[in-house]
Amino acid sequence: MDKIIGIAGWKNAGKTTLTESLVTELTSRGWTVSTVKHAHHDADVDAAGTDTHRHRTAGASEVMLVTGRRWALMHELRDEEEPPLDQILARLSPCDIVLVEGYKTGPHRKIEVRRTAAQNQAPLPETANVVAIASDSPVHMAPVPVFALDDVTAIADFVEVAVGLRNR
Repeated sequence: MDKIIGIAGWKNAGKTTLTESLVTELTSRGWTVSTVKHAHHDADVDAAGTDTHRHRTAGASEVMLVTGRRWALMHELRDEEEPPLDQILARLSPCDIVLVEGYKTGPHRKIEVRRTAAQNQAPLPETANVVAIASDSPVHMAPVPVFALDDVTAIADFVEVAVGLRNR
């Protein structure tokens, strides 16, 4: 889990926006970036009526869609438990860094995203392994570095050092 950093926070804190901005910034610096997005709801990336959806609903445990531009693998859990993050990470192709959005309770290091418009204003629990905070309002007496939520350059600099892509 050396090259992994999480982006975590409460609903509507700006996790996806920060993740997207970090992907753009880090790839512009020449790094290969992969992402993992965790959702607590029953998200579906496959539209009803498509061939792959028909394969899945017919009972296939995995369906791979391959085109000349991309491929996607869908795995149906059926009665299986959700796999832990390390099993998900093992399925990724080699890259320089993985940004993990969500997984608040995972053991990996995280940047906590705070935004005044979020549904919950409480800090993440101490067990969340927060190594930095990105916020749209002042954070006082934080035990970790604090960045302005929109200062993507500084946050990317921190990420590069945190995961060992460059020295301080």
